[in-house]
Amino acid sequence: FRFKDSLAEDMGRADLVISHAGAGSCLEALEKGKPLVVVINEKLMNNHQLELAKRLHRDGHVLCCNCSTLVETLQSMDLSALKPFPPGQPEKFAVFLDEVSGVQ
Repeated sequence: FRFKDSLAEDMGRADLVISHAGAGSCLEALEKGKPLVVVINEKLMNNHQLELAKRLHRDGHVLCCNCSTLVETLQSMDLSALKPFPPGQPEKFAVFLDEVSGVQ
């Protein structure tokens, strides 16, 4: 898509999501329980997406590749090996903020 307000409906119907390694895109797919292939854009300055992609891959939540290895990754992938992404725990962050800010 060139531009679309939301991909939530498309992601909801998808059997597989192929995405760049932007945090929002990755987390949205993983929270929906969708298998995810992350394609790293190696041309980005400081390649800031690489760290997130590598961590999610190392933890077994995504398959990771670059543009030149995408076809090979799709041909050899084993989606059954992917681990579900654990749900968020926003209450832990709220408790941390309360402690740091001194709110009782």
